Amino acid sequence: QVQVVESGGGLVRAGGSLTLSCTASGSIYSIVAMAWYRQAPGQQRERVARVTQSGTTTYADSVRGRFTISRDNAKNTVTLRMNSLKPEDTAIYFCCADIVPQSGWHPASYWGQGAQVTVSS
Repeated sequence: QVQVVESGGGLVRAGGSLTLSCTASGSIYSIVAMAWYRQAPGQQRERVARVTQSGTTTYADSVRGRFTISRDNAKNTVTLRMNSLKPEDTAIYFCCADIVPQSGWHPASYWGQGAQVTVSS
């Protein structure tokens, strides 16, 4: 069994900052990559940022320069620091971990339950 749990989020005014954290636990051999997605009401889920096991990061154009993703491999944790938040950043943010549960297995994606981020104007 693998669990992915997010924490953080909340309500902030435009221009403010928030930090989201996510921890994977359970039967884990390795974590290929960890990522943050978001989904606003009536919109499709989009990937916000991703970090690989080696530390390579990618960002959506809409958040590049404002958001920073970081990872602690020893703790199976990923953090998303969000600065200069805008009302259009309002969404439910989901953590996704691509995990190999046992040696020799293919990786599978495991999702957290989501964390609400609301940015007021």
